[in-house]
Amino acid sequence: MNWDHSTAWWVATGVLVAAELATGTFYLLMVAIGTAAGALAAHASLPFTGQLLTAAIIGGAGVGLWHRRRQGQPATPRAAENPDLNIDVGSRVQVPAWGADRQARVTHRGAAWSARYAGSGVPSPGEHVIVAIEGSQLVLDRAAG
Repeated sequence: MNWDHSTAWWVATGVLVAAELATGTFYLLMVAIGTAAGALAAHASLPFTGQLLTAAIIGGAGVGLWHRRRQGQPATPRAAENPDLNIDVGSRVQVPAWGADRQARVTHRGAAWSARYAGSGVPSPGEHVIVAIEGSQLVLDRAAG
């Protein structure tokens, strides 16, 4: 078997793609695109220095663009506060009375829940919104409007 430069580049690409699949680190896929570009440069008979430069420029640009794209996106909320994971986040509940410790018992979906007030100021009875669920406790804030 002939191990020329293009074969080494393709093997490196395969290893990087496998590592990306195992770890979920999308940056490794960008580096793998760079090594694939290095393999194509080897097939185009560029000298090894040209292959390295091609791989570095393409891979580096991919990593840089992906990093820039990720920084422009809003941060993912914690799982306890994420309405995509907890369907109760954003629901409204009636609080009949608050304890001195900012704790209350509320009924939500036909069951009694322990709740704590996470808003500012002194909690008052009335309508509140679920902002998070921590274990078996609802975290509440005043309902807007």
